[in-house]
Amino acid sequence: MEILNKVTNLKPSDFDEVVLASGSPRRREILTQIGMKFRVVVSNDEEAPKSKNPLDFPRENASAKALSVSANERDALVLGFDTLVFLDGEPLGKPGTPEKALEMLKRLNGRAHKVVTGVAVARNGVLLCATEEETEVFFRNNTLQELEDYVNSKDPMDKAGAYGIQTQGARLISGIRGCYYNVVGLPVARLLDVLGRLKETT
Repeated sequence: MEILNKVTNLKPSDFDEVVLASGSPRRREILTQIGMKFRVVVSNDEEAPKSKNPLDFPRENASAKALSVSANERDALVLGFDTLVFLDGEPLGKPGTPEKALEMLKRLNGRAHKVVTGVAVARNGVLLCATEEETEVFFRNNTLQELEDYVNSKDPMDKAGAYGIQTQGARLISGIRGCYYNVVGLPVARLLDVLGRLKETT
């Protein structure tokens, strides 16, 4: 599902700098990598999606973050993102404990799963666009020792699904189908597509 609202009060200069409603260092790195000018204002809102379909959660959470920050950032384009790992339709968030991380990794091991990132753009407390990107990720048949060694590295603890494809978690993965940057947490092509279409509505 995608929401793209027609807007009439945006100017080309509004796209010169955006606000990132996320404290994620990985998202900051990606925006810097693609040369986008931005500043960070972290949303402190609790994630409370209302949909009965968990696959809608990333889009709802991204929208809530963007709306929350945009209400206090007059005339700025605010970007919200939320990434979840799904296995058999069940969302896997951040593990919280090493034991939970190992449990998640055992479930993912040797299987394919989905990574879904919600992408939202808001301005002055109004949602301009909300959509999502999906990537399929394939885990190797890792040994228990390999999984335990990765958990002991502490790398999984702040990551949805208990792994990071851009860090040591890369050794657990045999391949992906779709956008790599989506798995990291910010689908570049999807974001640029959204911003391009918003420009066309002005």
